[in-house]
Amino acid sequence: MNDFVRPSSRDAIITAGFAVLAADPAASLNDIARKAGVGRATLHRHFSGRDDLVRCLALAALHEMDAAVEAALENAQSHTDALKLTLQTLVPLGTQYGFLLSETATGKEIEAEYQRQAEALSDMLKAAVSEGGLSAAIPVSWYARSFDALLIAAWEAVQEQELTPDQASALAWKTFTLNPKADA
Repeated sequence: MNDFVRPSSRDAIITAGFAVLAADPAASLNDIARKAGVGRATLHRHFSGRDDLVRCLALAALHEMDAAVEAALENAQSHTDALKLTLQTLVPLGTQYGFLLSETATGKEIEAEYQRQAEALSDMLKAAVSEGGLSAAIPVSWYARSFDALLIAAWEAVQEQELTPDQASALAWKTFTLNPKADA
């Protein structure tokens, strides 16, 4: 008996979309269909076009990032530690999801996800300030912008093979905490 189960065409397209666009954000739908092992018509039965596929990929990426962070936060000893673990968890995912930085995925559902994530980060930052892990002299909104910018910088450094994910997350954390001697 063969235990191999072929993924659905939709799942194969999504998997191929991540792989192809991570390697080349300008790749065509034909490239994605070819990688998925389906024809362009099959791709269009599942996705009306590039925007529809990118929207689906963005939502999948956001949900997978949330799940990875939630799992990592189970080991957090404090809110400050939770921020550090969040960076350590998200930096390696940039290899797969970093292409979304160059794509414009829109829609109410995506905007709602971004807003929810921004609020969760803001809450975590406020808690870290309250516990003394971050300076109260710096506005939480500045911390949030800095966190996001450092995450993107770490993703880019890994993508360009300047740093490993571990090196990039450690450097981002040291920069974020304004303490060059912060634990890696």
